[in-house]
Amino acid sequence: MPGKPHTVSDVMTRTVATIGRDAPFKDVVSLMEERKVSALPVLEGEGRVIGVVSEADLLLKEEFRDSDPDRFTQRERLDDLAKAGASTAAELMSAPAVTVRANATLAQAARVMARRRVKRLPVVNDENLLEGVVSRSDLLKVFLRGDEELAEEVRHEVVDRLFPLSADHIRVEVTEGVVSLSGWVADDGLAAVAERLARAVEGVVAVHCCLVPASVRSDP
Repeated sequence: MPGKPHTVSDVMTRTVATIGRDAPFKDVVSLMEERKVSALPVLEGEGRVIGVVSEADLLLKEEFRDSDPDRFTQRERLDDLAKAGASTAAELMSAPAVTVRANATLAQAARVMARRRVKRLPVVNDENLLEGVVSRSDLLKVFLRGDEELAEEVRHEVVDRLFPLSADHIRVEVTEGVVSLSGWVADDGLAAVAERLARAVEGVVAVHCCLVPASVRSDP
């Protein structure tokens, strides 16, 4: 409770633009422009992910084009300077690639993105073979769920299970993803639990909980 969370496999893109390790610099730029993506998984063999080339990696060539880095910069940004002189995907890529499994929850994928400061993740299987890519925008798709769908899940997975004896006295309303719980409950200690579980339903933006103990309700 609540229901089974969405996983990366539910939202990921399965048709992915990729590049080989020996691809020239200009081919990497051309493919990114053609496919309108900001990063490309680098593959070898039968599709094993060995790294990722991002726009940030490519821009290093421009950053250092007309500069003469001092010793401090040379020491502190050695990897960046090497990429600035790169001519192939293997020399440009960040490796090992930050990846995620298809069965990871959206919350787990979001934490990896935030912690590693990346915008998209290659999705790989146990052999590190590419299965797809998940992006920040993919993770936000759960917020496209309709209000009626959210209300039904909150009603079934939270209210009916937490309050089987007083569920008929609880109203669930959802407007633009914001859940409102109102009514009375026999066990007021579960009101906070209901609020927390409703907030955990994927696609819920916020929760307003106005559940009161049956002992203090005022009947009209």
